[in-house]
Amino acid sequence: MNRIITIGREFGSGGREIGRRLAEKLGYAYYDNEIITEISKKTELSEKYVQSVIERKPLISYPIHIGGTFYTLPSVQLEQSTMIYKEQCNILKEMADRSDCIVVGRCGDHILRDYSPTRIFVYADMASKIQRCRLKGGEDEKLSDNELKKKITSVDKHRAEYYNFYTGKKWGDKSNYDLCINTTDKDVKDIVERLAKFVL
Repeated sequence: MNRIITIGREFGSGGREIGRRLAEKLGYAYYDNEIITEISKKTELSEKYVQSVIERKPLISYPIHIGGTFYTLPSVQLEQSTMIYKEQCNILKEMADRSDCIVVGRCGDHILRDYSPTRIFVYADMASKIQRCRLKGGEDEKLSDNELKKKITSVDKHRAEYYNFYTGKKWGDKSNYDLCINTTDKDVKDIVERLAKFVL
């Protein structure tokens, strides 16, 4: 069986960079946005739409009461969210069957549980996450600290709701992982060096 590492991460914690650098160091395949591209190809939905659905808990259609009878309104969004999640499961398993790999996010620790992955969760304090977001540049660089804090909180909230909905577990709960890494005030390169020894 191939060696699989899954990385759950808080937004701005450096989890994605850790995954990419660790994959390079170990010679493993690295899957992150590539998963969205594959889902888009197989479902014929745009990558932008798939990205907007992934990591957000689907809206639930609650039964409504009309004339003494309950009806459930159909939810196209729920159906598409479910379809995308099922495709995500298939794609992750195909990737895990193909080679040793590192999977970032996407409920990888749960979907690939039968592969006995090394499950990692990366987190940091808010000040460190804000600083890392600024170092990445792009749109985040233009936001105030308060705006960045709101964005980070919002992204993490959606990630937690998505994970909790599909796995029945609590996102970020240490009991779901083999290793939790606090990147606050730490150099990602140093973390990767130590992590490579841990996973081998």
